[in-house]
Amino acid sequence: MRKFLLYLAQGTFIGLIVAFIYLLLFQPHVFEHKTITLTEEARPSIAEFEKRNGPIGGPVSYANAVNLAAPAVVNIYTTKIIRERQNPMLNDPLFRRFFGDSFSAQPRQRAENSLGSGVIVSTEGYVLTNNHVVAGADEILVALADGRTSKATVIGRDPDTDLAALKIHLDDLPIITIGQSDTLAVGDVVLAIGNPFGVGQTVTMGIVSATGRSGLDIATFENFIQTDAAINPGNSGGALINAFGQLIGVNTAIFSKSGGSQGIGFAIPTSVATKILEELIANGRAIRGWLGVEIQDITPRLAQSFGLSQPNGILVAGVLENGPAHHAGFRAGDIIVGIEGMNFSNGREMMNQVAQISPGETIVIEAIRNRQVLVLDTTIGQRPQRN
Repeated sequence: MRKFLLYLAQGTFIGLIVAFIYLLLFQPHVFEHKTITLTEEARPSIAEFEKRNGPIGGPVSYANAVNLAAPAVVNIYTTKIIRERQNPMLNDPLFRRFFGDSFSAQPRQRAENSLGSGVIVSTEGYVLTNNHVVAGADEILVALADGRTSKATVIGRDPDTDLAALKIHLDDLPIITIGQSDTLAVGDVVLAIGNPFGVGQTVTMGIVSATGRSGLDIATFENFIQTDAAINPGNSGGALINAFGQLIGVNTAIFSKSGGSQGIGFAIPTSVATKILEELIANGRAIRGWLGVEIQDITPRLAQSFGLSQPNGILVAGVLENGPAHHAGFRAGDIIVGIEGMNFSNGREMMNQVAQISPGETIVIEAIRNRQVLVLDTTIGQRPQRN
């Protein structure tokens, strides 16, 4: 037994050395220090912008803005291998008795191709795009506006916001400047750049129709910029820029009954996208706080049934067993009225606030149970990741 354990330890040690040498020689990116450098700046005045980059053109032309941003917008081509299931009848003994094994070939495979867009955001080669563009892809090819192409590696995905980070390995990459989406106002001119229907890089113009859009069932966490700039299939993951050529959103979805643009498109603001991007690069996923409860907004009728004077608070409709809320003592039927002194008008606001709390942090939650006020110390958990 001693000799066996000695041989086993020696074999394990040699295997680790071989694996380390293999990774060092053939997979050097594993040892890369994952950092990102974003070029950010405050929104300039028109005078400052024209002094640096020439006349903005006003309503006549937005060519300067496009020339600044377009080189950093890429086309993304994905390939997914689909394995078709074999007909069960081919395994039937009677069928094989008459026809032999001529039909018993391996399951057939076919390649399914799709396209989207992305934005190069750093000289390190990080590309920001939508999760639904690259989810399930077996191969990803990124094509730059200057004609160069590169295979891309998925650094991380976040289905809850429909964002993904890729990395390509090319020199002298054009990068886009990050704008401040929080300063957007309804009526601001915006330009959408992407690869609609695979026709090639295309620019469309519109305005900001609304900000802070949610409740669309596009993603779990929603805070969209709505625009009437034409967004079509293939635009997903592309850039939404302002009139100064700065990235202020990632084009994500359209509201359409026909499948084409009808003047209602949605983009993820950079205030959300850059934060998620940094987490994907650092951790491979977005880290969020989690309570482990099913919630429901309080309607006037529910408020009356619970004896509340106003329809305030969030109803706990269910509590996940062994989740953070369960350990804190929550029960189905409790009404959350405040978290760390903050009140919420709906469940989505509360869920977004909880998601921003670091897992492991203990917070104070005020609730009502049987018309009695409760104060529960709750240790926030880490939200499970969707596939």
